[in-house]
Amino acid sequence: MASRSASKDIITLRGSAAIVSEFFGILYNRAVYPEESFSKVKKYGLTMLLTQDEGVKNFIASLTSQLSEWLEAGKLQRIVLVIMSKATSEVLERWNFNIVTDAEVVEKGAIKEKSDKEIMREIQAIMRQIASCITYLPCLDEPCVFDVLAYTDTDVDAPGTWVESDAKLIDNPQMVKLHSFDTKIHKVDTLVSYKKDEWDEEE
Repeated sequence: MASRSASKDIITLRGSAAIVSEFFGILYNRAVYPEESFSKVKKYGLTMLLTQDEGVKNFIASLTSQLSEWLEAGKLQRIVLVIMSKATSEVLERWNFNIVTDAEVVEKGAIKEKSDKEIMREIQAIMRQIASCITYLPCLDEPCVFDVLAYTDTDVDAPGTWVESDAKLIDNPQMVKLHSFDTKIHKVDTLVSYKKDEWDEEE
């Protein structure tokens, strides 16, 4: 009889960086752009909205490429997606993604084992949570813009397209902790903070 051996999914530093950076590349559709500028695609076993705007697509491609480079070097600590009022620049939401990197993998080139299916299930759970969050977050009823903040090690030389920024914090925010996902090399913890509705502040 033929013997059966279980195959193991090997996760490399580059592969993990690609998974994490791709995840960040789909987090910008929170009512910032009109719905008709998106198309529906299947991703992570879910129906996702991906932009068809060439300018945004180029921005996202450049962003994920840079994040992947920092992730492979073990230099990226946190990514924050900030949504602001276009008129006043007031920060309305901060989507905070804290990143913990396995230093042994970066320094010694070690590999880890975790099934792609398990990683995708964890990402799927986060995406479902984000989708449900959006149903109860305050309505963004004004034109908004988004920005991305990258927190890196101090010895990183950022390219010229990145500039120093303040933290773009929200005064007395509401906060919701979301699921995390872990490739065994990069662990990503998720937290969204948002500005309270005016009627909440009056209570």
